[in-house]
Amino acid sequence: MKPALNRRQALLAGGAAWCCTLPIARANDTRTLNFVIVSDTHLGRNDNDVAERNWLQAIDEINQQPGEFVLHLGDVVDGGRPAQYPRYAELRKRLHKPIHEIPGNHDPVDLFRQHIAKPIDRVLDCGDFRFLLINNAHRDSHHGFITGEQLQWLDRQCVEASKQSRLAVLCCHVPIHSNKHPDRGWYVLPQDGQREFYELRERHSATLIASLHGHFHNGIRGWRDHGEMVETLLPSVCYNQSRGLAEHLQAGRADGFFVDELRPGYVLAELGQGRLKLQYKPLRHEPNGEYAAKWPAK
Repeated sequence: MKPALNRRQALLAGGAAWCCTLPIARANDTRTLNFVIVSDTHLGRNDNDVAERNWLQAIDEINQQPGEFVLHLGDVVDGGRPAQYPRYAELRKRLHKPIHEIPGNHDPVDLFRQHIAKPIDRVLDCGDFRFLLINNAHRDSHHGFITGEQLQWLDRQCVEASKQSRLAVLCCHVPIHSNKHPDRGWYVLPQDGQREFYELRERHSATLIASLHGHFHNGIRGWRDHGEMVETLLPSVCYNQSRGLAEHLQAGRADGFFVDELRPGYVLAELGQGRLKLQYKPLRHEPNGEYAAKWPAK
């Protein structure tokens, strides 16, 4: 048997898995679901084709990967460039898997609805899991929101998921978790729905197991300190930037977890049989690093 990871290894999670426990009694009975997560493709960034070439590379690779569908966590286009939305809609036809997008702070809602998806807030049921996709991004701010109407909708969807013995995963561009330096400091502020969301999470603690976000361009980064829910930001296909998180975590100047990999890429996800595994796949390279959560609690 391999020895347990020490705190430094667990926090950095580079090339290894940090395992946590979740109090979801039925989790071990769920069938494994494989899917792919992409985010922040930013087509048209800097008015060149670098972002498009990265997205095409990702599409070619994803077509060869296991997975029933693809989640896109927002910022489909950079700066809301109108001409890039029909281009994105054309490129997505090359995927051999269904793709489900949500808007980010770069995506005007009217263009998103016209070219990509409507309604925006919607449900994706797959096997033993219910994915709740919502728009929580402002065009004029890096902070996010969850409206009262969205909170009521999320509450209803979690109730229905529980009745169907499904576990729920929230997908929205901006993280809900508070954060500050060395992180971006962008999140859903308490007055904009954060407080009410965590009350909802408490009510549905046996059903709502994770939230998935883009926005930060800092690889796989997250926390698990609101009950047992895992809150995770995912890497950008276009570009990622160093915030020195590995060093800050090692020195105790930040909390949570971080996979020490920042090349443009996407994530291969496995959910079921009592665990969530997120494996970092840099473009044109082999997978490098993963984060894993296990449940139920011992």
